[in-house]
Amino acid sequence: MSEDKHIQPPGNLVGRDVLTLLDFTTDEIQDLLTFSEQLKEHHKQYGQSQLLQGKSLGMIFENASTRTRVSFEVGMTQLGGHSLFLSPRDMQIGRGEPIKDTAQVLSRYLDAIMIRTNSHETVEELATHSDVPVINALTDLYHPCQALADVLTIKEHKGSLDGLKAAFVGDGNNVANSLLVACAKTGMDAALAVPAGYEPDDKVWKEIQQTAEENGTNVELTNTPQDAVKDADVIYTDVWASMGYEEEQAKREKAFAGFQINEALCANAKDDFIFLHCLPAHRGEEVAASIIDGPHSAIYDEAENRLHVQKAILASVME
Repeated sequence: MSEDKHIQPPGNLVGRDVLTLLDFTTDEIQDLLTFSEQLKEHHKQYGQSQLLQGKSLGMIFENASTRTRVSFEVGMTQLGGHSLFLSPRDMQIGRGEPIKDTAQVLSRYLDAIMIRTNSHETVEELATHSDVPVINALTDLYHPCQALADVLTIKEHKGSLDGLKAAFVGDGNNVANSLLVACAKTGMDAALAVPAGYEPDDKVWKEIQQTAEENGTNVELTNTPQDAVKDADVIYTDVWASMGYEEEQAKREKAFAGFQINEALCANAKDDFIFLHCLPAHRGEEVAASIIDGPHSAIYDEAENRLHVQKAILASVME
């Protein structure tokens, strides 16, 4: 604990909301990644720190969670702070209280608010009315905490991000959106392969393209998985039916036929590619067991890194 002086947040992110990585510069993202590495090493050497001693995080969950809830709760504990699990079923927001009122009241109790919900507009409205930082822990459009953990994992396995190519095969969802933004801002090219009709939101895709152009990287959208994974350093996928789309399972299984990450598809990638998945995974559906449980898989490093990047975010945005 006495070694906290060796790890200090970047200093330029205090009070910032974390709604999408589009709001962060390349330097700010690199600072968060470096700080994540420092916190990871610090915990291995010294254990718990006191960077957030006396601070409280409110965690609003409208959706089920394993990694997000545990990593945020443990992260606050490891930083010397406190977290509160807030279910809409137990809050007045679940009975129709305006988001504005909830945001204003929670701001007087808490030092930051984390929310996992469906509509990205809900997170934006919460941030508009909150006087403390709001962290997006997943919406229908973005999953910035996951994307930071993804690029940290790639950096650990590859040594550098510059010039790498990441391929996402599957649904053009929140995970794909945030991954492509993170790649574009950290020097990586990216390709997204989706079945026709499952492309990202038009506005989001235009923002991704603009981000890549501004950062001198390349993003590609295709309906052919083999084209996306050609010479890829990283292959990524997610479940075909994300939360909220479970009733489309049968329809999506038919639409996504041919998009499974398996040995034949991965033969198009570089020999030393790594495989990522945000989890939970359906072996035999979006990914073959031989890949997700094979030597190229880095899924558990990726899951662990959720803890470290979120600690970096928490310690950086709180006063």
